[in-house]
Amino acid sequence: MSQIEIKSEIPGNVLRIEVSVGDKVGEEDAIIMVESMKMEIPVGAPSAGTVAEILVEEGEGIEEGQTVAILTT
Repeated sequence: MSQIEIKSEIPGNVLRIEVSVGDKVGEEDAIIMVESMKMEIPVGAPSAGTVAEILVEEGEGIEEGQTVAILTT
């Protein structure tokens, strides 16, 4: 079993967390929604897997490149 870090491609604020730990996701499924420059931008799963950890909270500010969740495959 391998772990994959899901990273935000943009800075912003976590608007919504779309999944829970233990959820199975497909490639490009939205993990969190980020609000940046008054736009909602999804951060998607790079591959199919199971959500192992969510490392952010709703309302939290995040930076570009920050790991927001961990998937296991």
